[in-house]
Amino acid sequence: MHYETPVPFGQDRLIPIWIATLALRQKSRTVRFESAAQILDFFRLSPDGYHYRRIVQGFQRIFAATIFFGSEDQPGNNAFVDWARFHFFDDMHLWFSPGRESASDNPANTITLSEAFYREIDEHRIPVEREVVAALAHAPGILDFYLWVVWKSWTVNGVQARIAIVGNGGLNQQLGSKEYSLDRRFRHTVVTWLRKVKAFWPECPATISDDRRLLIISSSRNSPAIQSARPPGTNSPRLPAQAHDRGAPAERTFTQDRPLSNCPVVLAQAARPSTATLGD
Repeated sequence: MHYETPVPFGQDRLIPIWIATLALRQKSRTVRFESAAQILDFFRLSPDGYHYRRIVQGFQRIFAATIFFGSEDQPGNNAFVDWARFHFFDDMHLWFSPGRESASDNPANTITLSEAFYREIDEHRIPVEREVVAALAHAPGILDFYLWVVWKSWTVNGVQARIAIVGNGGLNQQLGSKEYSLDRRFRHTVVTWLRKVKAFWPECPATISDDRRLLIISSSRNSPAIQSARPPGTNSPRLPAQAHDRGAPAERTFTQDRPLSNCPVVLAQAARPSTATLGD
């Protein structure tokens, strides 16, 4: 991490989702777009100065972020360190980059994804509903949980996945950058998150055990998350007003095979499933 650039947080998670979608559409590690402001329209954010400056700063934070993950074990009398590192972008040429005198002189902005990031999103695609991401843009904890459930249910093959909500390797470690003071508080939080996710995705194949100790997830291959956006008048709840685009049709977003967090971790599960930590 550049010492002058804070770590990514909050709505910064929208940037890799958007860039990943562009990369898959353009079928290239190097993506091109006219303006960073396009991400505001894509996720239904207000095109005002605050959100624009926030996105510009977010691009800088994402570019500067390097993720370190791994484990340190002591089998027998020997110390064993297993570490890896990851970053999102190799280079970034945007209108606010040094050396560009004006946006009109260089209308095409470009970002080159790291080889590891591009390979991961290309080989492990999951269907994520853009309108749900837009609606949850101001609720990063629920958004992380939604993306995690989409990924987990899309990759379940046959046997249900049963994940401990609290404990070693449990959901609290995968979806939390901080320790929750009470186990029952986190369990209550997960119950609340799941209820809100199912308001957007009624067919969500996730349930919580009666004792609230396990999150049980079945495959979503027959009920993918992209079915959550339905025309008004159907049985599904309407998305919040901020998630609609003045009558524009819903659109799929194929994003990376791991959810993005406000701490700089997104693809750690690809290589180190037991050490991934997502921000809350």
